[in-house]
Amino acid sequence: MESHDTSTTQPDDRVELNVGGVIFQTTASTLRSGGPDSLLAVLSGAGRRPIFIDRDPEIFSVLLFILRTGSLPSTARRFPMRELAEEGLYYGIEPLLRAAAAPRPLIGFDAAPVADIRPAADGVATAFSAGAEDGSLWIAHGGQISSYDWTLSHAGTVRTHLDDITSLRRAWQDVAVVGSAESPGLHLYDTARGRHIGAVHWTDASDPRVYKATVSAIAADPGSDGDTIYAAFECPHRENCILAVDRATLRPSGEIGRLSGSSIKSTVATKLVTVRGRGLLFASAVSAGAFGYSGYMRLWDPRTREAVWETTEPGSGRSSTRFGDSFADADVDWEEPSPAIYKVCWKSGDVGVADLRMLGDDPWVYLEERSAGLRSDSGGEGGILHCYKKQVFVSRTEGLEVWSPIDERDEEERAAAVVVAAGAEEEQRKPAFRRNFVDRVEHAARGVIRRMEGGGDRLFVSREGAEGVEVWESSDSVGTIAVTPD
Repeated sequence: MESHDTSTTQPDDRVELNVGGVIFQTTASTLRSGGPDSLLAVLSGAGRRPIFIDRDPEIFSVLLFILRTGSLPSTARRFPMRELAEEGLYYGIEPLLRAAAAPRPLIGFDAAPVADIRPAADGVATAFSAGAEDGSLWIAHGGQISSYDWTLSHAGTVRTHLDDITSLRRAWQDVAVVGSAESPGLHLYDTARGRHIGAVHWTDASDPRVYKATVSAIAADPGSDGDTIYAAFECPHRENCILAVDRATLRPSGEIGRLSGSSIKSTVATKLVTVRGRGLLFASAVSAGAFGYSGYMRLWDPRTREAVWETTEPGSGRSSTRFGDSFADADVDWEEPSPAIYKVCWKSGDVGVADLRMLGDDPWVYLEERSAGLRSDSGGEGGILHCYKKQVFVSRTEGLEVWSPIDERDEEERAAAVVVAAGAEEEQRKPAFRRNFVDRVEHAARGVIRRMEGGGDRLFVSREGAEGVEVWESSDSVGTIAVTPD
């Protein structure tokens, strides 16, 4: 019988465990490091009388290494992460395993695809939602929702009554809130049990035009601002509003910004983002036509149901040199200390920044590339912008780039950095950014990025016409692709 001696302390602290026929010698303090409620903590008092555990000894060796060092051993690569997770759950030390196996902090300029998640059937993702804390993923495809846990292993698939899901968010840990541009209503599905648990419809008995309203965007973030689900509804005759839905009762609690008509200022919102910590809701809509792009952005206060700031492009602002250079996409970085709205312009491709603390008639300043050779000539048509972990990811036809802020105290970095272009207040010190291209030629060849979302220390990306969702991480093994089957 094989014996593994992992003890480094006094003999009277030693504990012997027989795992699958292999004797492990360790210490009570090592076993208790898994937490007071873990199975191993209970077994820490067994002493030198080996207790038999009918589990895999090789995986137990990996878990014991984590208990001793807090990191994964090189031998962990021999096992699928799902198997390690199952054993970690059995022993009650899954949180330690998650911490040891977590990707490096997401740094955009050091990120690359490490996995490609493809559902077994109808593999083109029509929407997806990332787990903010653990980097798990839900993918909507062909009217189904496939969930992947923090190990990126397939956890299950739910077939919905919808033919096509175009909006998907997380209401709770196992509850998805979905909408379709083809079918009315906002619907909630329990992804763990695979069942429909409720629906919300926008109705108004006093207005016959309000019927069969479909959903174009959803915001349902967890946390202190997460007691309300917001959904943008639109009726066949173009009446639209943002409906606030109480999470506890799943009933509408109020309408925000009810509008009617086909002008860009009154069209339905296609993006909703809760501005955490400020109690605001960001809404935007973009329309592309023969003469370029047009759109609006609004910040709503859900408590008063009033817009506290808005802009429409083209036609707003004082900068005549940028008239007609409307935004192709926009997003909110709500994190302190410098919360801001970012946009990418469709014609020039420039990235604009508006400080949330100093919004006004024309709050935009623009990020400018100092090196002429690195400036983009492709513009921003079809561009996608996503803010995550104080970084701004921008997709263009030529690939993916990331803008990262530079510490104001780092004068050397600031001197060589991309900076915010000087505006009316030229004397004011502007924040500096570093710009990096992260989409290699072989990555960009797969197609234009159409969706991006961050979760945990991962960035999830889907491309036009391509099946599945790419998983990007900051990793020592950048550039490798591991296919995760259903």
